[in-house]
Amino acid sequence: MPVLTFLIGAEPPRRLDKALARDVPEEASLSRSRLAKLLEGGAIAVNGAVVTDAKARCDEGDSVAITLDEAEESHIGPEDIPLTVAYEDEDLIVIDKPAGMVVHPAPGTPSGTLVNALLAHCGDSLSGVGGVRRPGIVHRIDKDTSGLLVVAKSDRAHHGLAAQFEDHSCERAYLALCHGLPDPGDPRLRGLRGVSFETGGVMKITTQLARHKTDRQRQAVLFEGGRHAVTRVRVIAPLGAPPVAALVECRLETGRTHQIRVHMSHAGHGLIGDPTYGGRRKISEKAVGAAGAEAARAFPRQALHAAVLGFDHPVTGEALRFESPLPEDMAALLAALGGSV
Repeated sequence: MPVLTFLIGAEPPRRLDKALARDVPEEASLSRSRLAKLLEGGAIAVNGAVVTDAKARCDEGDSVAITLDEAEESHIGPEDIPLTVAYEDEDLIVIDKPAGMVVHPAPGTPSGTLVNALLAHCGDSLSGVGGVRRPGIVHRIDKDTSGLLVVAKSDRAHHGLAAQFEDHSCERAYLALCHGLPDPGDPRLRGLRGVSFETGGVMKITTQLARHKTDRQRQAVLFEGGRHAVTRVRVIAPLGAPPVAALVECRLETGRTHQIRVHMSHAGHGLIGDPTYGGRRKISEKAVGAAGAEAARAFPRQALHAAVLGFDHPVTGEALRFESPLPEDMAALLAALGGSV
């Protein structure tokens, strides 16, 4: 088993666990929680003696040796499922996920997920996240949303990516087809709580989000409590004559569960095909023709696609940015409504 050694630096914190968190080599990518488990498990020695007390004192120049177990195998099984890979190196992988694929196994979906596919695709190149040989999920997109997401293959990448998603420094832009036209001149929108407009007619939606009180599968807009959520919406193309739908770009400042879908519904412009937040609105045949109205009515999922993903590589620091074109089903729906890619 590999052993990591280093020295405690000058003016160490009073507690050993805090000194370890400060001085452990960055390239080891050991989080505070992982260090705590290693301490508890007797895997850390100071000056040759095993220490398990997190509150133990340490001094400048003390020698620390951490015995690291080989990464355990995940209890989730690998499955040979085709993946569209936008980028991959030893630390991370960027996937263009199809609609219909769940990201992580759950009681209702124990297999056939992105994680199952990644375990088969990455194989021995997974160095382990949190001591387990598994991909590190730092963000998710809904089962029926398509598009880009990044997954960590190593602890060091996992920590670095998680920090960027936590401080909202990643670039995330989605393309969506919504009911109606989010018009800056609409007095209803101008008077709607949580909605404002920025330069260029960009609609900014700022609310709190939390689980719905009676339907635990849904999120609800709040203005007290819950979690802060900000979405910016830019109209790319009105659809119909008069406009009864629109192709919009939604940019996330925060990334909450169902955020775009809930915010667009709050603004009165729910996504076409969204069974949870889209309402029962129908597209007028007079505006888009019978074929366009039928295409919107029959669209089987929320018309939402994660089109742009940008972040700094968590190990090299290189700025990375990826784009994914509209998938075939959304492109066909857009064409049926009279628009084009």
